[in-house]
Amino acid sequence: MRNARRRSQPGGTAGAAGAASLAEAADELVGRAVGALRLGDAAGARRSAAELTGRSGVPGWTLAVHRCLAVRLRCAITTAWQRGWQPADVVGFASRRRTARHGRLAADAIAGEMRAYPGTTVDDRWREQLAAVGAEVWWDTDDGYPDAWCEREGVEHALYVPWAVELVQLLESLPRLPSLGPPPGTSGTGASRRTDSPGAEVPERGGAVPHERVRDVDQRTLGRVRALLAKAESTEFPEEAEALSARAQELMARHSIDDALLAAETGDIGGPAGRRIAVDNPYDSPKAALLTVVAGANRCRAVWHRELGLATVVGYPADLAAVEMMFTSLLVQATSAMVHAGPRRDARGRSRTRSFRHAFLNAYAARIGERLREAADRATAGARGTVLVPVLAARDRAVDEAVGTMFPNLAKGRAGSVSNYEGWVAGRAAADLASLNDRLGVTGAHDRS
Repeated sequence: MRNARRRSQPGGTAGAAGAASLAEAADELVGRAVGALRLGDAAGARRSAAELTGRSGVPGWTLAVHRCLAVRLRCAITTAWQRGWQPADVVGFASRRRTARHGRLAADAIAGEMRAYPGTTVDDRWREQLAAVGAEVWWDTDDGYPDAWCEREGVEHALYVPWAVELVQLLESLPRLPSLGPPPGTSGTGASRRTDSPGAEVPERGGAVPHERVRDVDQRTLGRVRALLAKAESTEFPEEAEALSARAQELMARHSIDDALLAAETGDIGGPAGRRIAVDNPYDSPKAALLTVVAGANRCRAVWHRELGLATVVGYPADLAAVEMMFTSLLVQATSAMVHAGPRRDARGRSRTRSFRHAFLNAYAARIGERLREAADRATAGARGTVLVPVLAARDRAVDEAVGTMFPNLAKGRAGSVSNYEGWVAGRAAADLASLNDRLGVTGAHDRS
């Protein structure tokens, strides 16, 4: 037995050394593929990916590659949290910048990475996003995940590696965003800190606020509002859609005003929070303009990250919920009206559809802004002399200071030009028919431009 053990040791050492050598080689090739993508060298990335998948006949090679990719993905997800990204941000960005399949792969990477955090250290809002993007561990073993993923997606096994490499490069290149809440591992500790940068303190007003000070929005109210808006957007009868939208807006207005009154009674105005909303192509610029006017009408501020396809909206929780639902509903109405208007061609038969639709949505946003300002002036006048006025003024200051803290170098952009007069006129007409939020007459929102 003693001799047998002596003979087995060199083999065991050689096996370990071989595995380490494979891991190093796989890591080098993955790094080369990711680096090529980062430099825009698509051909180089394809060559490296082909080499990664072309050694499947070497014992242990495929497993080494898969483990290397898994580690890179987990580290990239951890870094994304440190840079202020949240689960919905990551999955949405991966889907928009690459494909829906990359988004699902990102959701799985998030699910795997989340196992490193005790459940008590994960913020409730974070949990909601994890559930929304479907980030859950559904595979049996980590080593068997690539095969299970390919089977689920109905693709050849050789495609997993290049897709995973693309996702690694995308996630490792994410820029820093303002933190909108405690990342995994920090919630439940009682710390009143934010993570825009390591060790950054939360000011009394401004920036993200401690989780315990952010009021939860009544989920039952939101559920009823969503149901009403879904019916409004699916009906073929404009009168019914308007009635359903008005009822939904009334519910949100009631919740928002109750929140403000509670703050006035308790003397605790709380603090602003943040939410990210996708602003997708095509026609992202007029869509961002629409979000800006909706946010302003609801006492919030929107900052558009054009290159990322999303916006950060800062405000109080009930108002943020109203902005997201109102923006979504108005965008559905605008898109429906725009498509119903049909394609356009000039006198020579050349397509003018894109310029028409761009002008249409810009005009729609501009006219909605005018209607919101008119309603805001009436609401502000009606709110004077009430107990709400100082509370609303304090909230305005807090939101402004939060935006200033989150975006110290914020610059206002210039609106793009509009070259299609017909589209502009049609968009303004559609905006006049849109159902706006009656909450303006209750909360006393005002023009912040």
